[in-house]
Amino acid sequence: MEIEIFQIVGLGLIATLLALVIKEQKPTFAFLLIVFTGVSIFLFLVDQIYELIRMVERIANEASIDLIYVETILKIIGIAYIAEFGAQITKDAGQGSIASKIELAGKILILSMAIPIMTVIIQTMIKLLPNI
Repeated sequence: MEIEIFQIVGLGLIATLLALVIKEQKPTFAFLLIVFTGVSIFLFLVDQIYELIRMVERIANEASIDLIYVETILKIIGIAYIAEFGAQITKDAGQGSIASKIELAGKILILSMAIPIMTVIIQTMIKLLPNI
């Protein structure tokens, strides 16, 4: 894992230097290089993401937690990362207004997915409170 971070940082630094050099002559190519680098880094991490998901599912099974809640939480985390990734790329392209809309959409989707979990938590808390 330690070596992987050096590879990722190295790739990022090389892409940054290339983008800075190319940007003066071909800004579109520089932007495409940045997008390609971001996607490459994400694809490089897919195996680790998969292993993390499996680990969380295994822990949930051992703790007898309903997998629907775990899956929902993992989806929420995925939405957050994807929205952030999209917003950052859009900001890199100089489109801050669109980036803020992507972030807003991510937040709304997260909230809509979290409501059922929040409902269960509130219902559980109500059951634990003594009747008054």
